Amino acid sequence: MKEQQPAETEKRSSARLRYCLAGLAILLLASACDAPIRQELATLKGHADRVFSDVLSPDGKTLASGSGDNIVKLWDAQTGRELAALKGHISFVSSVAFSPDGKTLALGSYDKTVKLWDAQTRQELATLKGHDDIVWSVAFSPDGKTLASASYDKTVKLWDAQTRQELATLKGHDDNVSSVAFSPDGKTLASGSWDYTVKLWDAQTRQELATLKGHALFVWAVAFSPDGKTLASASYDKTVKLWDARTRQELATLKGHGLSVLSIAFSPDGRTLASGGGDKTVKLWDAQTRQELATLKGHADRVFSVAFSPDGKTLASGSGDKTVKLWDAQTRQELATLEGHAAIVSSVAFSPDGKTLASGSLDKTVKLWVGDARQ
Repeated sequence: MKEQQPAETEKRSSARLRYCLAGLAILLLASACDAPIRQELATLKGHADRVFSDVLSPDGKTLASGSGDNIVKLWDAQTGRELAALKGHISFVSSVAFSPDGKTLALGSYDKTVKLWDAQTRQELATLKGHDDIVWSVAFSPDGKTLASASYDKTVKLWDAQTRQELATLKGHDDNVSSVAFSPDGKTLASGSWDYTVKLWDAQTRQELATLKGHALFVWAVAFSPDGKTLASASYDKTVKLWDARTRQELATLKGHGLSVLSIAFSPDGRTLASGGGDKTVKLWDAQTRQELATLKGHADRVFSVAFSPDGKTLASGSGDKTVKLWDAQTRQELATLEGHAAIVSSVAFSPDGKTLASGSLDKTVKLWVGDARQ
């Protein structure tokens, strides 16, 4: 028995070595899977003019980009391959939105129309006419049955997304309507205008519920919190206002930006609000206490777009300095600077799994960046 001990010891040592090597391989694989978004997957070229908007389908498989070349292109979000070019508008495509089920794509244009396309067959379904000026923003209701379009003709129109008939024209603003957003339950529509106000509308009766006054300059963006209880409005007056969506009372005016506030986004849990400004900064605010949490500095030009990752842990910001920055939403530290665009980054959007980021630019391209948003 004693003569066999060295052999048994060697076997045990060999087994331990194999286990250690296997464990090391698993750790290395896990590290590779956890790589942060820092690698450029593809540069999507093909547009002949600036890209004003890009949006990922609800399943994250398709990217749509709207451009000043009057065309929307569909791309495979995993490979970067062009799938289709949706032609028909005779002027800039300013806004793009997928229906919640991902089957329909709505396009708003400078040619005063909205077009609906089948996202699967890539066939045009309808051209919605009626606006007298630029259509700047489009948004689907959460159930996908209604489409809202905001126009520089001072109105918002509601359309039946299935019959493609106009349901109502919401009048009351005294200047361009720049943004629209449905509440999460789909019962309320908010519209922001250059008349310095936000209006709330009953999406079913199509009646005006309230006019929210207080901003001193253009309202550029509106956004509901995920629970629908709070509405945020961003303005050229350098502030963000928070409103109680039920009582329609102002809750707070968030001051601190040195220039216009150009973009806002709530975190998925609704606790944090991010705002991007003309002062080159991103600010994080506690949506409950309404206190400033942090000022994220590093961009060398205006911040045109902000977006949280689906888990809320990472914030992306697109800037006029031609870069995208990623920030840790908890520690408020910069995670990465994504370089490569040759002009203003006008839009940023995460895929549903948070592993892909799309950035649209006035350099006529969209870039896809890959990795896990967390280090």
